[in-house]
Amino acid sequence: MKLLSELQARWRLLARREQRLLLAALALVLLTLLWSLALAPALATLKAAQQQRLVLDAQWQQMQRLQAQAKVLQAQPPLSFADARRLLEASIKPLGATAQLVVAGERVTLSFKGISADALAQWLAQVRLTARAVPSEARLVRGAAVVGGAPGGWNGTLVLSLSAR
Repeated sequence: MKLLSELQARWRLLARREQRLLLAALALVLLTLLWSLALAPALATLKAAQQQRLVLDAQWQQMQRLQAQAKVLQAQPPLSFADARRLLEASIKPLGATAQLVVAGERVTLSFKGISADALAQWLAQVRLTARAVPSEARLVRGAAVVGGAPGGWNGTLVLSLSAR
């Protein structure tokens, strides 16, 4: 109370012009606080919302594609182990002579040398859909670059699981 009465006494001693200047300065400080604490964060969120919405829409569309792919896979008729093995053995022909397949029970090991990343990715997608083979282990090493700086491809082994439904 004493502090308030002292401030009121000092206020009355100030000239009208000084009182107006102090009120203007106080109003400016309050507007700055209002802007920095309430309006600026809200406007920043509003600016970022459109970009975030685009990113989330793209993720949602990807999830929709994956869901449709999963439904297609679930709707496929059962595949016998022999058919899966036959499809898998036929699938390595496009990879060339550098790829070898060894079947041991439900585990299939693919050894390869100098295969491009794209060819390997396409092959994995194909055997997942056709032979329903699922990778369980991978040992990949980037091959040495050939003359001219072109990449030498990938070397390694992939272990796949075949499970008949």
